[in-house]
Amino acid sequence: MYKKGRYTILSNVNIAKDVWQMILEGDTRYLSRPGQFVNILVQGHFLRRPISVCDYDDGTMTLIYKVFGSGTEALSKMNAGAELDLLTGLGNGFDISVSASRPLLVGGGVGVPPLYRLCKDLSDNGAAPIVVLGFNTEKEIFYADKFAEIPGTTVYVATVDGSHGFKGLVTELIMDSPECRSIDYLFTCGPTPMLKALHALPFTGQFSFEERMGCGFGGCMGCTHKTTEGYKRVCLEGPVFRKEEIVW
Repeated sequence: MYKKGRYTILSNVNIAKDVWQMILEGDTRYLSRPGQFVNILVQGHFLRRPISVCDYDDGTMTLIYKVFGSGTEALSKMNAGAELDLLTGLGNGFDISVSASRPLLVGGGVGVPPLYRLCKDLSDNGAAPIVVLGFNTEKEIFYADKFAEIPGTTVYVATVDGSHGFKGLVTELIMDSPECRSIDYLFTCGPTPMLKALHALPFTGQFSFEERMGCGFGGCMGCTHKTTEGYKRVCLEGPVFRKEEIVW
């Protein structure tokens, strides 16, 4: 179930190259799982912009987005005190009821934000997460320090150009690390090539997809992905799918 409402910007700051963190004040009752997203109405743009929820509490939510086009560029120029029209509580988030004492969380670029709340919830449930974050270069890194502050969490960072941490892709880091390979469950979010590469590894788990969305609540059928049960909508039945149901 989703909710339409008005939200006030408390802060909107640049935290990495082309990456912004926005904190909003408003009704968060319809956010029930990590991995859900909101759809933001940007003035002058017909389609809403889907942004994953990084974190939330009883009265605020944190969104992290990357400036890709005119819509997100307009968002980056908004100041504290401005109001936004949001659809909240969208999507089927991560299921943390699975048995996972040593889960591996893998995020690539703007796929990192929803893993933050997931990591907090898993830690609160007694798990000791291993987090692998992948970026192109050091200037794009964000939230690695925040993940490290979560109790019981171990953080690895990979950059394609080797400017920080492990040089290479997240899959290469995982296969190079005995600790990463000794996990019992995988949660991941990121670009399709990364998800496809992770799908080939011998871990069961949950995959959160990034797709262009028209409506955000299942009406337009524009974000379908093939599964073992037929085509499913990333915005409604997803964005999180079980590894076993994904068909490439």
